Amino acid sequence: MSLVKNSDDLLVATAKQCQLDGGTLPKGSDLGDAALFRLDSGFVQARGSTEITSFNDLAIKKVPVSPPKANEVLVKTYAVSLQYRDLSIASGKYPRALPPNLVPCSDMAGEVIAVGEDVKEWKVGDRVCANFIQDKLHDDSPSELILSGSVHDVLTEYRNFPAQTLVSIPDHLSYEEASTLPCAAVTAYNALLSGFEPLKAGDTVLIQGTGGTSIFALQFAVASGATVIATSSSDEKLRIATKLGARHVINYRTTPDWAAEVLKLTNGVGVDRVIEVVGNASLAQSLAAVRKGGNIELIGILGGLGDVPAVDVVGPSIFKAIKIRGVFTAFRPRLERDMSRRMEPLPRQLHVPRHVLRLPELAYVFNVEVRLGASSRLVIDVTSRLDAARHRLRLGAG
Repeated sequence: MSLVKNSDDLLVATAKQCQLDGGTLPKGSDLGDAALFRLDSGFVQARGSTEITSFNDLAIKKVPVSPPKANEVLVKTYAVSLQYRDLSIASGKYPRALPPNLVPCSDMAGEVIAVGEDVKEWKVGDRVCANFIQDKLHDDSPSELILSGSVHDVLTEYRNFPAQTLVSIPDHLSYEEASTLPCAAVTAYNALLSGFEPLKAGDTVLIQGTGGTSIFALQFAVASGATVIATSSSDEKLRIATKLGARHVINYRTTPDWAAEVLKLTNGVGVDRVIEVVGNASLAQSLAAVRKGGNIELIGILGGLGDVPAVDVVGPSIFKAIKIRGVFTAFRPRLERDMSRRMEPLPRQLHVPRHVLRLPELAYVFNVEVRLGASSRLVIDVTSRLDAARHRLRLGAG
């Protein structure tokens, strides 16, 4: 039974659920119509097209859930959070090739409801997140399997994961909070607190923007005893940054030469580290704002690729001895061990999602995210059941 869609309505089949006895599932490739089904989101391309072009390409379908293989874990998804990367995929702007009918979103939290016969580290009832990177889990070599990229993602009610790709949720976090961790928080942690020169108390950090990764970076930096300078084009978002501990804030729309302002705030020295989320469009100012021997962590491409003139990186890097590092999330041991420990002092300070919506409201969710920006940390409540099958999308509505 598939979804029926018109310009402003969505019809969704109600999925049946079965009771799982002790976390075991019937043998076989599918469970059959009388057992367990899931609502599965996906981008549906036009016939003959390989591109996703808009939020309206989203659809939901009802599909059977397969039992976990010997080394897999079946997870019931409770919450999925959105990030900028999901928006770029939904609008057709993501710079990498994607598989057909991609299931979107990469950050989730849920509960283990069944385990394969060879799985020893997980049991029914465990609370887990899925690691963004699905291979190369124990080293920094390039990954080939990433969620919502080369493999389908997590915006689905149930999903089987390889056991080694799951991570325990810190006890003090809700499912909604934990769903924001796997990509944004881990990237922020990696940029600040791993590598050859981890952040230390007394350092000064420039954090660009107030999106998901930047907000986590701000909180990790403050918890580590660093002084934070935050930038944004929105005074409202800068107030959020101040509330979360930023010592100084700069509106780069009203202060376009923000590097000069950073130098003024640091008595001409510059910051110890820059969290660079824009890319080419702001890299020249980041090079000017960082101190001699400082660090620039490249974590985003919000400004696009190849859309602005090339920046002279070589000269400033040599003469100022700047260390520039590309950061692509992190790997399982870091997320599970180090980041959870770092988050222990943060439970009451954590920037909690303020908008929670349901899975059938997909197009509405994505349009809300576009208007609010990623600092709102939108979370989709995946498993809420509604008695009615019809859900108004209210496309573009507030």
